[in-house]
Amino acid sequence: MKRTVLASVTILVLAVGLVALGVAWQGDRDRDDVGTSMMSGSHQNGGHSHGSSGHGAVVSEAEYLVEMVAHHEDAIEAASQLTRSERPQMRALGARIVASQTAQVTQMTAWLGEWYADAPVADYEPMMRDLSDLAGDRLDRVFLRDMVGHHMMAVMTSQQLLNRGLGDHDEVAELARTVRVEQRAEIRMMTRWSSAWFGVGPRMGMRH
Repeated sequence: MKRTVLASVTILVLAVGLVALGVAWQGDRDRDDVGTSMMSGSHQNGGHSHGSSGHGAVVSEAEYLVEMVAHHEDAIEAASQLTRSERPQMRALGARIVASQTAQVTQMTAWLGEWYADAPVADYEPMMRDLSDLAGDRLDRVFLRDMVGHHMMAVMTSQQLLNRGLGDHDEVAELARTVRVEQRAEIRMMTRWSSAWFGVGPRMGMRH
């Protein structure tokens, strides 16, 4: 009972934080930042066509893997655009996201093939906007704004898997813990950069 209550509170806190982040940044959008708020599920992205999804709500290990593969692919595509950033910190972040999440996609795809060969294709709507036409400060600012919310959703989904005991394999539970730790750290870093460089973005104060 105590564990169930704790799990519910954790998910609620993450969800409220995500909504607050979207509201805080919604009022600070540049006129050139085309698109709707990061959680609307209507961003344009040429690399995916997975339909629509209630991001973050999973009920099984198989669904977690399917959704997380699509979610990671969305991040990889966006992070690859940071090779054009003028900031070395952003280029390094993009390279780290691409390397880490590509390796995780490879592992999750192998698990799906081994354990859940009949799992359906992800019904996923990309959260990241198309960054291919952005450059300079606009590229960095939009990426940071969108990727913080994107990471928060991965953290919340991984937390759900762990708290609800949905991990049928120890390897998947360990992956979820890794995603949670890595992306929390990147959230903190990205919100610091957003505040320092652009004066936007709340400090979420996420803890391990």
